[in-house]
Amino acid sequence: MSWIIWLLGSSGCRASTVPEIRVPRLESPPVIDGNLSEWKQLAFTDGVWDIYRLQQSPWFEPDRNRLTDHGHEPVPEDDLNARYYIAWDVNYLYLGAEVHDNVNDVVDPAHEDKRWYFKDCVAWFVEAPRDEVSESFGQGDNAFCFVIDARKPKYGAWWRHGAPGKTYIEEPIPEGAVDYAVAMNPWGRSQGDFILEARVKMAPTLGQSDPAWHPPVIGDIYGLEIVHTDPDGGDYGGHFLIYGKGDDDATWGKMVLMGPIRPVERKAN
Repeated sequence: MSWIIWLLGSSGCRASTVPEIRVPRLESPPVIDGNLSEWKQLAFTDGVWDIYRLQQSPWFEPDRNRLTDHGHEPVPEDDLNARYYIAWDVNYLYLGAEVHDNVNDVVDPAHEDKRWYFKDCVAWFVEAPRDEVSESFGQGDNAFCFVIDARKPKYGAWWRHGAPGKTYIEEPIPEGAVDYAVAMNPWGRSQGDFILEARVKMAPTLGQSDPAWHPPVIGDIYGLEIVHTDPDGGDYGGHFLIYGKGDDDATWGKMVLMGPIRPVERKAN
């Protein structure tokens, strides 16, 4: 991954390191079945994330990036670690995660449909198109949030977004705009482990959030942050925030839409 210096200036300029995330286009659409093998070698991924790697990232803040200890917890790297994947084509964003988690927790004692962040959930925050205005879920900002519940409840695929003149709109991802699958315990290791695979249609989501959005082409630049929540039987619980520092889209990574890539070539001895 390359890194750039981005100058922000809402109330004076400040320097911030922002990751550049180069996301490939898929030439063939995968089947959304909870198995990423068709496309994960053709997508963006940058390896395993755990709390120790997050500690070394420029966006690390210990009150946001954290794990919780409810007693009898495993070592931190076994509490939660994951690989995340993202790709695109002319219609869809493709989103994936392969996750090792010690506990699957989708019980929120004060449940509201919008409270995905109190459950096991992986969310991709996307600003499309990316701009240099600091906003928190205003026009162009979207969060596609997938609760890790194999029952796929009505709130299981959630859309937090802005629109012209509006912020923090909370609703399910529109019917027909999302397809997702959750495979629990795919490696026979832990009941908390899972694979998430999803596709989100861009026109009825990104296109509704910002009239400036247009069908994607190579070279377009979006904003990106990944938020992975992990309460483990607690209240607000643990969070991983990757490529950004929260709801402020000025902190999110620079996601560049690229052409297709080839799988990593393995050399013969």
